[in-house]
Amino acid sequence: MRKIYLLLFALILTPHFAFTQKLTREQYIEKYKNIAIRQMKSYGIPASIILAQACLESNNGNSSLTVNGKNHFGIKCAGWQGRKIYHDDDKPNECFRSYSTDEESFVDHSDFLRYRQRYASLFDLKITDYKAWARGLKKAGYATAPNYAEMLIKIIEDFQLYQYDDKNYVPPPEIAETDKSHDKHKKETERIEVIKKPSEAMREYNIDNFVIILNRNVNKRNGVKYITAKYNDTYERVGDEFKMSAEQLRKYNDADKNEQPNKDDIVYIEAKKSKAGKDFPMHVAEAGETLRSISQLYAVKLHDLCKKNNMQANEILDEGQVVYLRNAMKK
Repeated sequence: MRKIYLLLFALILTPHFAFTQKLTREQYIEKYKNIAIRQMKSYGIPASIILAQACLESNNGNSSLTVNGKNHFGIKCAGWQGRKIYHDDDKPNECFRSYSTDEESFVDHSDFLRYRQRYASLFDLKITDYKAWARGLKKAGYATAPNYAEMLIKIIEDFQLYQYDDKNYVPPPEIAETDKSHDKHKKETERIEVIKKPSEAMREYNIDNFVIILNRNVNKRNGVKYITAKYNDTYERVGDEFKMSAEQLRKYNDADKNEQPNKDDIVYIEAKKSKAGKDFPMHVAEAGETLRSISQLYAVKLHDLCKKNNMQANEILDEGQVVYLRNAMKK
């Protein structure tokens, strides 16, 4: 009996009580469902997807990353300036983000999806279509597990997480109006019919008295009109169609002298804005992006992007680097 008492006493003195019971999946969902719902209402990401990812990535809140760093989504340090925690993952001793509160981790996860171009297509999906969101996350490369989407879907269906998705969710007005920069909502288009001069048509097609009619879709990003370049388009040709000089078009698009657009490039036909829409305070750079490509993506003048971020136009961006789109970076 004395040995039993000594064993119990030793257990009580063990740091953090070694026999502390781990959270079950049901307990974890109950504990964090309200945070997930708040994120859904702020960002337009299904609460079911947020909860399922959190369950899977944090092992229901029991992983060492979550216990020691409040990191519920396994997000690594790329571009991160905050506290860090180190953990063996694909490689030994990898760097992960560490947070002050659990909710900070959920907010950062929402930012992670919202402001990275690779996840932009997810926001075209209905907020109740959790299967499409799960498959879209896998396709965009959120995780390497081949059955990642199926694992998320199973958690959602086993625990009926779809009940937390808002069937009546409507994006806030500023998102609906400014989200054209990621083409997430129906594009505001107008069809413009341009008739080329007969002389130009005859030179191009060598057909007497032939008049070509060219249809262009004119869309808007951040309230700025643009067209998508077709094969063999030039600034000179687009300028002729819209009655402006190639020089002016290059200025609108921050293009170098003699530069020409490639097929499917954005070509703005009016001046870009000095800042992005209200829903896009920042952009997290992907590999290979430049300030120029981000300028074209959000319809923000390259000169203003440089000033906001205290950078030169030709600087190479690191993956995960934050680019501010509305306000200047804090010094």
